[in-house]
Amino acid sequence: MDILPEKMSDKVKKKLKDMVLAEAKKGNVVFMTIEGPAIANLDEFIKQSALGILYDLNRLPEVVLTFIEDPKWVNDYAVSLVISKLKSEIEKATAKIKR
Repeated sequence: MDILPEKMSDKVKKKLKDMVLAEAKKGNVVFMTIEGPAIANLDEFIKQSALGILYDLNRLPEVVLTFIEDPKWVNDYAVSLVISKLKSEIEKATAKIKR
């Protein structure tokens, strides 16, 4: 599957969309890697550190800032902050429960 956005045909876009949505229904997350789409169990995926999640999603703050020409970078940057904060809050809550 040729997945470069500027090269994706409508057929490939639909196939990718269908796969992402089908995997989500199964409890999986699809994310793009240099080798193409990767699938992971969502419950397992979110057990990673915030840094691991952001790395896999290609949303580390320093990466997002390289997309500054596309206004979408603002929300991508916000996503990185939100994921980091949520993971921190989960860790605090988990530690409190364990005490």
